[in-house]
Amino acid sequence: MARVSRNDNRLDSPKGLRSALPRFESRDRTGRFSEAFARAMGTPWFLIGLTVFVTVWLVYNSVAPLEYQFDPRLTNFTLLTLILSLQASYAAPLILLAQNRQDDRDRVQIEQDRQRAERNLNDTEYLAREVVALRLAVKDLASKDFLRAELRSLLEELDKAKSDEADAVKDAPQKDTAG
Repeated sequence: MARVSRNDNRLDSPKGLRSALPRFESRDRTGRFSEAFARAMGTPWFLIGLTVFVTVWLVYNSVAPLEYQFDPRLTNFTLLTLILSLQASYAAPLILLAQNRQDDRDRVQIEQDRQRAERNLNDTEYLAREVVALRLAVKDLASKDFLRAELRSLLEELDKAKSDEADAVKDAPQKDTAG
């Protein structure tokens, strides 16, 4: 039975890259180790420690009696050269692995930033359209002056209708008595 990996849709790697590579359970552990190693090698304390180590090595193997030297100066410090070469041969690929992981994270972050910017642009355009629609709706609304003028004209019509009614009431009894 095929086991479905839960890491198929990881956000820290580009699409398609993870499926093309073989799955190793320790891949993430190796990546975290390489990042920690690269971070440690990038500190001043590492450089100071390495400088102290090499200086002590050189001084001891230059000054100590020949029978106590484990890497004599006469053989051009062959063991020290071998150790430093071995350290460099392991450091370079681990640093590159850490950089690749950082590039993958940066790529994902850039994609998320692009999507966020696109959503913000769409939201801004929507809000701009809504503001324009509100402005148009406000222009169609009646102003205070228009409402006052309409109310005045209605009041005048009511007053005229009242006065016509009052005149009709005055004229009505006179017609009854006269007729």
